Amino acid sequence: MATETCYTIIHQDDSLDQPSLQELKTALEKGSEEAKIDTMKKILVTMLNGDPFPQLLMHVIRFVMPSKNKTLKKLLHFYWEICPKTNPDGKLKQEMILVWLVLIYQFRKYALADHLKNIEAHCTTHVAINILYIRGATLRFLCKLREPELLEPLLPSCRSCLEHRHSYVRKNAVFAIYTIYKHFEYLIPDAPELIQSFLAAEADQTCKRNAFVMLCNTNQLRAVEYLNDVFDQVPNFDELLQLSGKYIRCIFELLNAASHSVKYEAATSLMALTHAPAAVKAAASCYIELIIKESDNNVKLIVLDRLDELREKHEQTLDDLVLDILRVLTSTDIEVRRKALRIGLELVSSRNVQEVVVFLKKELSKTLDQDYEKNNEYRQLLIQSIHGCAIKFSEVAANVVHVLMEFLGDSNNPAAIDVIAFVREVVEKFPNLRSSITEKLLETFMDVKSGKVFRGALWIVGEYCTECQDIEEAWKQIRTGLGEIPILASEQLVLRYAGVSKDAKKTNALRAEAMLIMASVIRVGQSQFVSTPIDEDSYDRIMSCLHVLEQFSIDASIKSAFLQDTKAAFARIVEAEEKRTAAKKAKDKSVAAVQVDDLISFRQFSKRNLGDEADEYELDLTRATGQSDPRDDLISKLSRVVQLTGFSDPVYAEAYVNVHQYDILLDVLIVNQTSETLQNLSIEFATLGDLKLVERPTQHNLAPHSFHSVKATIKVSSTETGVIFGNIVYDGPGTSESNCVVLNDIHIDIMDYINPAYCNETQFRSMWTEFEWENKVNVNTNITDLREYLSHIMKSTNMSCLTPETALSGNCGFLSANMYARSIFGEDALANLSVEKQTDGAIAGHVRIRSKTQGIALSLGDKITLAQKALA
Repeated sequence: MATETCYTIIHQDDSLDQPSLQELKTALEKGSEEAKIDTMKKILVTMLNGDPFPQLLMHVIRFVMPSKNKTLKKLLHFYWEICPKTNPDGKLKQEMILVWLVLIYQFRKYALADHLKNIEAHCTTHVAINILYIRGATLRFLCKLREPELLEPLLPSCRSCLEHRHSYVRKNAVFAIYTIYKHFEYLIPDAPELIQSFLAAEADQTCKRNAFVMLCNTNQLRAVEYLNDVFDQVPNFDELLQLSGKYIRCIFELLNAASHSVKYEAATSLMALTHAPAAVKAAASCYIELIIKESDNNVKLIVLDRLDELREKHEQTLDDLVLDILRVLTSTDIEVRRKALRIGLELVSSRNVQEVVVFLKKELSKTLDQDYEKNNEYRQLLIQSIHGCAIKFSEVAANVVHVLMEFLGDSNNPAAIDVIAFVREVVEKFPNLRSSITEKLLETFMDVKSGKVFRGALWIVGEYCTECQDIEEAWKQIRTGLGEIPILASEQLVLRYAGVSKDAKKTNALRAEAMLIMASVIRVGQSQFVSTPIDEDSYDRIMSCLHVLEQFSIDASIKSAFLQDTKAAFARIVEAEEKRTAAKKAKDKSVAAVQVDDLISFRQFSKRNLGDEADEYELDLTRATGQSDPRDDLISKLSRVVQLTGFSDPVYAEAYVNVHQYDILLDVLIVNQTSETLQNLSIEFATLGDLKLVERPTQHNLAPHSFHSVKATIKVSSTETGVIFGNIVYDGPGTSESNCVVLNDIHIDIMDYINPAYCNETQFRSMWTEFEWENKVNVNTNITDLREYLSHIMKSTNMSCLTPETALSGNCGFLSANMYARSIFGEDALANLSVEKQTDGAIAGHVRIRSKTQGIALSLGDKITLAQKALA
């Protein structure tokens, strides 16, 4: 049973309270018609779930087959589909030969056209319809059989049914011939020619549709030939072949339904039928309305995902809806707001950027008045969004930069840091705004509360104040705010002032004042009055600045390093970020684009692999028809097979671990290696970690040397290495004898849930500071090339490298890189690689991993350790 196709899957609600074999036999033998119907249903459900019940075959033949009850006859057909028809040696059972003789007689009796005419002429309409139904149902039944010796005697009757005057019989006869030809071509080798002739003469649309489907899947040349013959008639085909137009009108009406679930399904179905711009906008508007009106945040996130998928395929069409999408920001959930902003910013263009920025500025002003748990995080999110719009569209930079600078004095440190990073980038990219920005920056000096923001502001002032008046004003502001004495900017101002001013006396006075300030900072840092003494790094930097001011008129290279090199380095960083963004956008477009010479995929004519361009309807249909992904080859499947017991155990078991996005399907093969029947055999699973068993597998009886397949579903709720363990329990020949076989543990690989991701430097540093779990792994490898080792770690951990290529280029003997990944559950994983090449050629260093949860940090550390051992 485990190797045969399962046509129907029925859940057993009462799996723990099933009638015994003897009770089933008694019910079939002595029960009423209603009791037999109920018993047959229980037998069918149990058989579909894996227990073949070979002992019941004769009871079904003796007590069910002679019945005239229509429901029992229908259930009997289901029983013949799934019951074992062969012995272990593959030969047909004697009982089935008896059954088949009766069925052949009945089928031939009803299939003979002349005989049927005589019957119909002398019977009532009700009886004639019953005969037609029996013939059609029998033809459908033949589609499920896989025994050629049973099918061969019925082929003449199947052929004759193609000429029957009722379309119900003809349409089932087409599929019966199709199925027989598909599995046993030698039984009816002329089936394509037969169906082509039938198609040419057929008038019924359902029969024509079934015949065309058969030709598409068996002989495509004949299908194309037929299509060419009737090409001019295609627009006039019946709605059986052209239903999309009719359904689209109906679905458009359902978009306005009162039920949220109906509206969601209507929008999804509409996209499966058409990609017309009007339909795309209607579906997107429906999604947006659902997000705004739905109270459940999980539903909001799911619908936002669907909207994002729609945006990826129809970006230009949805430009006009960007402000509607931003209405989702009325939600108070920060994750909903973050996802809505990301989708909205992807749709921003030069046509709507002004309206978007005005909307975001209004939202930003609201954060000053509102007070809720995630207000500061939302403000930071808005600042980053405005930052992205201003950098992408220069025409709005001047309008927003001064508004954002009002938040430099914000008590929320991350938001103020984002603002100063934005100001620094605008000042570099837009030279015409430098003067007004530095002026505004100097005015807000006294409002700054964060040391990091102060350092960034001082760097901007030191780099971009180039006129004497600007330098003097900056110096005045610095002297006013001596509470936050700078470390670097003052000597830059002195050096730049000396370059632009002709007054040597004033320059020397300025230099002496700067040296006095820095010397006083060192003095205070080393005194006993400060809570935290000055660190060695800061001391060395201040001393180097003092030496520079002392000798700047002698060494021109020092002046160049301070006045030009640091600014040029920042310019290169901005340029590299622009190139990375442009490359990512070009890559996304190239993936989504369809070239003019690409093959057109007709589902009826081709089994071509469905790539990223396949729509949801095609993907669903592919899964439903059982067409597996070609990339999921045999080797990858075999690598997921885990042996659970030993070959010497009385019960051998192995499991195929199939990992889906949020759950794990265990397909366990159980083999009885004994010569005894194992009764009440059950497999019991338990889990460690964030894993949960959905339902317990049911009990089964296992015949000697036979096998059985059991499926179990495990739900996954976080990215931590989980363990599945358990045992097999069964009853032996004795009444009180119970046995147990302990199973080998199944370890779930964390790599199935982690994907490479990207974040900017500010986000990385913020998360690095925030995350509390750290795992440090020392480097121990035979690899001697630093870049090769970095690539090996990235491949082993599914992490992406955030450090720009320009920073990794060259060969200086050491390498430091930041890596980042995100799980499908939204959990972040950070890593920093610091390695150097020693004199003997070996690599030394460490990898530091940080995350919010301990499980990810430990699991990634184990992965790196195993990856290093694999190369040792």
